[in-house]
Amino acid sequence: MMKLSRDVGGPCLAPRGSVMAVGAFDGLHRGHQALLTQVRERAQLLGCSPVVVSFEPLPRAFFSAEPVPRLSGIREKLLGFAAAGMEHTLLLRFNKALTSMPAEDFVRRVLVDRLAAREVWVGGDFRFGHKRGGDMALLERMGAELGFAACAMPPVQLDGARVSASRVRALLAAGEFAGAEPLLGRPFVIEGKVEYGNQLGRTLGYPTANIHLRQRVTPIHGIFAVRVGLGDGECSWPGVASLGVRPTVNQVSEPLLEVHLFDFDGDLYGQRMAVEFVAKLRDEQKFDGLEPLKAQMALDSRLARELLGMNPRLVGA
Repeated sequence: MMKLSRDVGGPCLAPRGSVMAVGAFDGLHRGHQALLTQVRERAQLLGCSPVVVSFEPLPRAFFSAEPVPRLSGIREKLLGFAAAGMEHTLLLRFNKALTSMPAEDFVRRVLVDRLAAREVWVGGDFRFGHKRGGDMALLERMGAELGFAACAMPPVQLDGARVSASRVRALLAAGEFAGAEPLLGRPFVIEGKVEYGNQLGRTLGYPTANIHLRQRVTPIHGIFAVRVGLGDGECSWPGVASLGVRPTVNQVSEPLLEVHLFDFDGDLYGQRMAVEFVAKLRDEQKFDGLEPLKAQMALDSRLARELLGMNPRLVGA
């Protein structure tokens, strides 16, 4: 079982030494996966612990005045680290204290004292420390002094371009889920716990399971054909979903993911649910009342059924 720590200071987390990956790892796309695989294999070869150093909130979100979309939540990221074979994750709190730490201190306190680094693997453009003062050259220089190797992971290319989180976010924002899947190495999924809503969907004939995203900002908004996984199950149950601020009913400040599962009868409250986005149907829009909204929901359901290979009957019509 992977262990999780949050603090810069404390006892050494890798007494037999470590091979580590360092980065933000938003989305754990194929580039990240290749890096973690390299770390795991090198750790096995050297008899060390494979570990990962990451940051929450994401550094780019900490420095941004505007909400920054992200591809995965913290829980999804940690599950991905565990699935990649990491023995320990040091998930540092990205705050003013950490941003004020000189790059040299970060190397000594985190990489050496906390994790007993033998090899440190990063992307070639990795920057760290106060005012982004640390780079690959500094890692190499300090590694020679302190006894670890600094290694740059070559970028993973797909269709002639580098796999990156920004590239994935752009594809998702454009509704190009099929294009994003090869870069992620899996379909795009949002998961969370089903919570109570205001029961309006049930009143309109389309009961929904609701996931409150709270502070998480996603790169997608609108109405979608989806497949849903319940608990630890695969995403196989077809449905239609809305992700947004519900402009017709009541505008909310935090996005809400509402999912109507086709031909489902059961209680989902309190369960974990994973929602795989298959295709975007349309943007979110405001209607003049509930009846036009209900009519559009029937059309959305029919189109979603067609896209998912189901009987395109007008559910609830």
